[in-house]
Amino acid sequence: TWENNYAARLGLGVAADYALAIGLDAIQERCLGLADDLRGYLRDIPGVAIHDLGERPAAIVSFAIDGIESLAINAHLREKRINVSVSKPPSTLLDASARRLPPVVRVSPHYYNTEGEIAKAAALVSDLTKGKAN
Repeated sequence: TWENNYAARLGLGVAADYALAIGLDAIQERCLGLADDLRGYLRDIPGVAIHDLGERPAAIVSFAIDGIESLAINAHLREKRINVSVSKPPSTLLDASARRLPPVVRVSPHYYNTEGEIAKAAALVSDLTKGKAN
């Protein structure tokens, strides 16, 4: 009970101060905007299915590509320095079962990401669908 991770506590405080200085509304707007941009790119790529729901989806973009395993998509994007994750159906059992979702790739743009990074991620996804992934 007497050991603490002081570095993590200090880091959390600095991160909170940083976010408050930028403004939580500005961060939300930026994240949602980048996610919307990515969805727009992905909608134009044949074979890509976006699995986000709602009138105003969150800043997490979930998608799959027909005929390509989500883990392979994850590996390819990570190799190209695009951080993504895969959400398997058991992690969202009720929703995934009801909608018969496959494992989906999850992209979580944040306020520090650039429009160029979003475009690059989409281009890499497009390359995968065309068999150009190297």
